[in-house]
Order: sequence, then C-alpha cells, then structure tokens
Amino acid sequence: MFWRLKELGLDSVAMLKRSSKVYYRYRGRAYSIKALYLRLLHSKRHQAENYLYSSNVEANFQGYSFPLKVVFVAKKGTKNQYLVLASTNTKLTPQKIIQLYNRRWSIETYFKTAKQYLRLNKSQIQSYDGQIAQITITALTFILLAWQERQSKDDRTLGDLFYLMNDALPEIKFIEALVYLLKTLESHETVFLNQTISQFMNYLPENIQNALHEAV
Repeated sequence: MFWRLKELGLDSVAMLKRSSKVYYRYRGRAYSIKALYLRLLHSKRHQAENYLYSSNVEANFQGYSFPLKVVFVAKKGTKNQYLVLASTNTKLTPQKIIQLYNRRWSIETYFKTAKQYLRLNKSQIQSYDGQIAQITITALTFILLAWQERQSKDDRTLGDLFYLMNDALPEIKFIEALVYLLKTLESHETVFLNQTISQFMNYLPENIQNALHEAV
C-alpha cells in the first residue's frame, strides 16, 4: 500500500503488522518489526511521553526501496504490548503521525457505531435527497451521543447511551421536528435568524417545503 500511494505522489499513514516475514533496514541491517522494537528497547533509548520509540527505516517492495518513519505506541490496558504506526512522510513528527492515525480510527469507529446502533445501512430510502437526509440525521445523532459521553464521562459505550436516550425520547415525525425547530428560531425575531431560516428553506426539496408551509 505504501509504495502504491507513493507512486501516485501521495504520502500515507497506516498501522503495520508485526510479521516475522517482512523486514525493514535500519542502520545497515534488516529487522522484523519485533526485532526492531527489541533493538530500540535494548539501546536504552529514552521513551517519549505519548509513544515508546520512533525511527526512520528503509522499506522494500518488489525491488523498490523507500524511506519510512516507524512509531511504536503503547497499547492501552495491556502490559508490554504495542502498536506500530508508519508514514512515508519522514518529516512528520511521531505526535503528528499518531494524531493523523487517530483521526482515521475515529472515522472507522463512527461508521461501525452508525451501522450497528444507528442503522445507517438499514435505510430503504430510494431518493437521493432522502439518503442525504438519512446520513445527516445519523451523523447528528452520533454527535449528540459523543457529546453526551464526553459531558458525563460515562463508562458506558455509545451503544448503551443510544438505547438509553432512545427510550427517553418520544418518536416524532421529521416534519414535526422541523416545524418545532423553525418556530423556536422564529420566536427570537432577529434578522439573522430570519435569513438563516429562509436560506435553509430554499435548500430543502420542494415537497418538504410545501409540507412545512402547510404545517406552519
């Protein structure tokens, strides 16, 4: 993967498998990931605050060599265990590599939660506008759950919070929810809110605009 993206002029960040069959060149010698970790460990190199070790190595793919920055990160909750991140951009700091990979992991976690608990992949909507609305509502629901989790610093998972909040909230139609929102905004009677509502209405599909006008 690293080399394929490098051929396209793109740098990448990914997690490496601790395979004993893949070797990386470090200071003139070939090491597997596990052997490289032991080499760095025995060198008594100082461990950083938020990662264990970092080093530039040379990777090889089908005869092509390219530089790679490897970062060993302690695995939370397990002793003497670590994850291995790598990037073809050797100018990145270890902290930046960890940050970029964390973003990727957050996206993967979002889709897993959205499919498992928020039924993102269960929608039977056929229209494009309906699909966009479904994805948007799912994303907003996930944001609310993540916010609730952060506010309460709860040990429960997002799935537990979903079921808890779902039981507490009455089911209302989409149109009813929009009408309630628009009436709440209109009660402030400010120029900015009126402009915002008008712009929002203009972006809605025509059938929803008509339904809202009838309901209001």
